[in-house]
Amino acid sequence: MRGPAGAAGLMAMLAGAVALAGDGSALFAQNCALCHQAGAMGLPGQFPRLAGRIAAISTHPEGRVYLADVLTYGLAGSVTIDDQLIVGLMPPFAVLPSDVVADILNYVQTLGDRPKTGKPRPFTQQEIAAERARTGKSPDDVQAERRALQRSKVIE
Repeated sequence: MRGPAGAAGLMAMLAGAVALAGDGSALFAQNCALCHQAGAMGLPGQFPRLAGRIAAISTHPEGRVYLADVLTYGLAGSVTIDDQLIVGLMPPFAVLPSDVVADILNYVQTLGDRPKTGKPRPFTQQEIAAERARTGKSPDDVQAERRALQRSKVIE
């Protein structure tokens, strides 16, 4: 977004996020559902399903970092979810405040089946802010992080 119209759009998005702070369901609907669909069920072959997957990833410390990084820095390349290859780009949402990112992740980890092992714990604004304070990453860096988590079976 560039120029006055872009700045106005950015300010409107931030104002909406602040107004909905604490309501993960509404924040997801506002920022994520266009692609990931209602209930985070995804769109096969186009946008990955998040329901039933995020809670399992979030039971691992390195999975929690990855989830914060995906929302902050985006993700580029291909992923295979539910035996469907998806090639694309998830845009970064670094403009969203850390409490909003935590609220969205907390909502999504409640959707779908519970993890087979471990119990997800809530994300906090401080946890997201601490991860964001580290050196910035590119969407390709986040993809490399994802591949490492697949090799270690944190992401299946």
